[in-house]
Formats: sequence, C-alpha cells, structure tokens
Amino acid sequence: MNENFPNLELSPPLFYSWKIGIRFELGVDYNSDCAFDNSPYLQGVYKRAVTLFKSLHSHSDDILIIVDVNDYGDSFKHKPKNFSPYIKEKSVLYGLNQKTIPYIFPEDDEEGTYKTHRFTLQCKTSDFRYIPMLKAICNHDIGVRPSVFNRVYFININRKTIFHIYDDRGCDLLATSPETIRDVYDKYNDWILDYDRNEIDEVFK
Repeated sequence: MNENFPNLELSPPLFYSWKIGIRFELGVDYNSDCAFDNSPYLQGVYKRAVTLFKSLHSHSDDILIIVDVNDYGDSFKHKPKNFSPYIKEKSVLYGLNQKTIPYIFPEDDEEGTYKTHRFTLQCKTSDFRYIPMLKAICNHDIGVRPSVFNRVYFININRKTIFHIYDDRGCDLLATSPETIRDVYDKYNDWILDYDRNEIDEVFK
C-alpha cells in the first residue's frame, strides 16, 4: 500500500486524494420510490458495480480487503461481520489483521474521543463471494438489507489499483499509472461521472 500509493490516506472522497483515478456513476435517476429490494434502480447499481469489479480483478489476483469500522465508544464489536458471510473458506479469516488508527473524519471529532478500527484481509479474488458483498455495500444508504455499514476498500496487489464504492451513487478507482486502467476508462467511458469528467480526461490524454 505505502509502496504503490505513498502518503495516500484511505478516506473518502478517495478520488480527490490521488492524481490518477476515475470516478464512476453507479446509481442513475434515483428517487425515493427506488428504495426497495431489487428495484430497477438498484439492479442498475449492482450491474455497474459488479461489472467494474470484474474488469479490474481476475480470480487469481492477490487483493487486500480493508474495512474501516468507526468506534464512538459505545457499542463497538471487535469482530465485525463484514467478512465471514462472504469468505468461502473460513480458514482464510485466520489472516485477518486489525489495528486502531485515528478517527478518519477528525473534523467531526472535536473532543478527540473517536477511533477507527481498520481490518485488513489478504486473499485471492476467488476466496470470497464478491457479488453479494458488493451488493451489500451498495445497499447501505438505501436502507435495503443485507447491508455493509462500514467503508470497504479493495486493493489489487497485482494490478496496483484501489476500488472503493462510496455508496449507491458511485465508486472511485485509483491506479499507479493511467495505462493500468486505460482499458476500463475506454470501455466504460459512458459511466464516468460528468461532474469530474474533464479532470479525468486530462489524465488519459
């Protein structure tokens, strides 16, 4: 992580913290009537999220799954359930590491009492059920279950990319080189968030 993305803080909005990246739009034409299980809106979100993930991660790639769990000092559980439902072989979970870092949103912690617990698991793409996990991440803000309520980052060690779904609206893709993700930029250009398109196009000129 530090070798490929030096001085990068894993905290949203990730796209604005690194010079090489793409911000994709996942959710299109949302309204309050879309917030139900398997709605056409959510089906569109799932399709884009899964398609982008598959385009970035082969089954044999080594990846780091990083989950940040915020601790407000009330009812923190030291073993989050973000991993176990999605890991195919439970023995893979023996490699789960945890460390406590300063709260990732310090501007919201005036008294300095909050913390963030960062869980890291290294595995192969083929070791976990990424489709239901991606769907659960997208479900968070919609209020649909199952949901993953914590921030999740997928770091591809082989391809040197970081993939982060910030909510059902969109996701960020970071890389160490434009050439690494040019194929994704070209193939899914229509999904790029228009708000940041000019900045993104400059990277791939």
